[in-house]
Amino acid sequence: MFRNQYDTDVTTWSPAGRLFQVEYAMEAVKQGSAAIGLRSKSHVVLACVNKANSELSSHQKKIFKVDDHIGVAIAGLTADGRVLSRYMRNECINYFYTYESQLPVGRLVVQLADKAQVCTQRSWKRPFGVGLLVGGLDESGAHLYYNCPSGNYFEYQAFAIGSRSQAAKTYLERKFESFMGSSRENLIKDALFALRETLQGEKLTSSVCTIAVVGIGEAFHILDQETVQALINEFEIAGEEAAAPDQAGVDEPPAAAAGDQAAPGDEGAAPMDM
Repeated sequence: MFRNQYDTDVTTWSPAGRLFQVEYAMEAVKQGSAAIGLRSKSHVVLACVNKANSELSSHQKKIFKVDDHIGVAIAGLTADGRVLSRYMRNECINYFYTYESQLPVGRLVVQLADKAQVCTQRSWKRPFGVGLLVGGLDESGAHLYYNCPSGNYFEYQAFAIGSRSQAAKTYLERKFESFMGSSRENLIKDALFALRETLQGEKLTSSVCTIAVVGIGEAFHILDQETVQALINEFEIAGEEAAAPDQAGVDEPPAAAAGDQAAPGDEGAAPMDM
């Protein structure tokens, strides 16, 4: 009702108490390609969909290494994600130089949230149009956080952001209780299955997804395409075997309708890499 009068400035409140520019930034996250994060007691897995603007172009990188114990997956404007990941990398370097120890994940997330929040109360700035899934390992265990363009942050057991992420959330909500005791391989398996839910019928291959892992005794790294494809081939067989009890009525597969709500956003998205 009041949107056209109050959505030109990030510092102007609408009579309903809303900041539309911040909500637009959050909408940019919803239109970006999907990103998924899962954690157990010892490992964190980040996964994302590689979406190219055209058949002639390569895809933009969506997962970034911040430090040996921290990495991020993004959804939204890739340029904003690169800037924030570089900021996080500098913070980790400065902390290690000063204290000779690794920066705790929670502290880095708070600093990132404070940086994002400043952009929601300055008339000469705009909110960052990117959401970040921050996965890491420190002395208190494995952590997975979601940083929002509004400056809010939340810790999750598993979460999905981006286009058609609701289908992945439905899968994760069914399985999340078992994640804490999951092994590294099972965590990657669940990440691939959740990622497949966002593709809506497209075949899952190593060329359309990226998987990264960090854990105890394992520095943050992105798995190469050959390894990911081998895991996909192995898990697709397991998925076909698991489909039999589902058809018998033991467990209904999640409806894709919830994820379809974000699909129209792809058609009207701006020609920027999301």
